[in-house]
Amino acid sequence: MRSLGFIARRLSALAVVLAVVSVLVFAIVQILPGDVATEILGTSATPEDLAALRVKLGLTRPAPVRYAEWIGGVVRGDWGLSLLYQLPVRPLVLEGLGRSAVLAGLALVIAVPLSIGLGVVASLRCDRFLDHAISTLTLIALSLPEFVWGTLLILLLAYRFRIFPPSSLVDPTASLGSLASSLVLPVLTLILALLAQMTRMTRASMIDALRQPFTEAARLRGLRPRRVVAHALRNALLPTVGIVALNVGFLLGGIVIVETVFAYPGLGRLLVDSVNHRDVPMLQMATLVVASAYGLANLGADVVYAYLDPRIRY
Repeated sequence: MRSLGFIARRLSALAVVLAVVSVLVFAIVQILPGDVATEILGTSATPEDLAALRVKLGLTRPAPVRYAEWIGGVVRGDWGLSLLYQLPVRPLVLEGLGRSAVLAGLALVIAVPLSIGLGVVASLRCDRFLDHAISTLTLIALSLPEFVWGTLLILLLAYRFRIFPPSSLVDPTASLGSLASSLVLPVLTLILALLAQMTRMTRASMIDALRQPFTEAARLRGLRPRRVVAHALRNALLPTVGIVALNVGFLLGGIVIVETVFAYPGLGRLLVDSVNHRDVPMLQMATLVVASAYGLANLGADVVYAYLDPRIRY
């Protein structure tokens, strides 16, 4: 019952946060430079045509009224019509979210256990060659932004050795093998972006946990080294869980760069296209979906925190 109460409190807080985010998203989109009517009709349109289209799109009504209509439609499941594609926003956003989730999920499934393993190995070999090698490699990975890694991987693995395709734009009727190969480079780029932070955090937390009295007590009780490490790792995972949650938010919100570099048709590309074409309904909903995913990721981190340390539930 206490766990359910803890999750209910976190869900209530998330609902408040999303309500505030929806107001901020709507306000920011309203003050963006440019005009939807001008984007649709072009700069050669007459003032009369522009005024008529603004009335048709409801742009002349007060902002609070337009916000109430928009958020009411979101709650009812009516996310509006894309001005760019002239299609309902909801299936387009959900399709882009699904594609981005595939990319992000593959990167997380590989990066999380790999980074925890590297962090544990580095902590157990603290200040030795293996620790220095892992720290140096993670520092190099951390020093370069995603678009640089993406470009280097394209030049090396796509154009130099011709192992993987440089773009993720593939024929939907292509075989499963060719679809999988087109995901390798963007997933590898995301792994490089995620690996360093989580590895360094796990290493630091494990070194601290291995020096705590409870770890020494476990050794004195005669536990095997593997069980002592597992005992320390449970306590060391608390800060790593927070980093993983932040990276989930990054993957769904900051994945824009990787999707743009590899022409991957996910939620990030959808956001970029909606900004370029002033597609306000699409921009608002894509941003709100990213914020919701980020909030749910942090909620998941809170639940895992509470599982690892029950004192957090109170």
